[in-house]
Amino acid sequence: MSDEQHAYDDQEPALSFAAFVLSLAHTAAVHFGDIPDPVSGQTGRSNLPAAQQMIDILSLLEQKTRGNLSPEERQLLDQILYELRLRWVDAAGKGQASQPEEKSRIIIP
Repeated sequence: MSDEQHAYDDQEPALSFAAFVLSLAHTAAVHFGDIPDPVSGQTGRSNLPAAQQMIDILSLLEQKTRGNLSPEERQLLDQILYELRLRWVDAAGKGQASQPEEKSRIIIP
């Protein structure tokens, strides 16, 4: 293995189920307009269909991994889904015209 490959391997964080779930939740938070887009650095308007798609992906992941997760992984996934679903109901109830400071925010640990 080359020195470049070793340097690359040392820089990459370990991939885990929790990191994957948090990545999907972070993407949902971007779609809700709760946090800045990592590419542009700007907080955009909410995109509820895209946020709903991320919730659906996490829900599918929950269904397909049922019985195969550690208690900590299960708790993390359940908590994230719960918070995202509440956030979606809040956003859908207020409509997309609400100001960012008026809506609740998703907190990604």
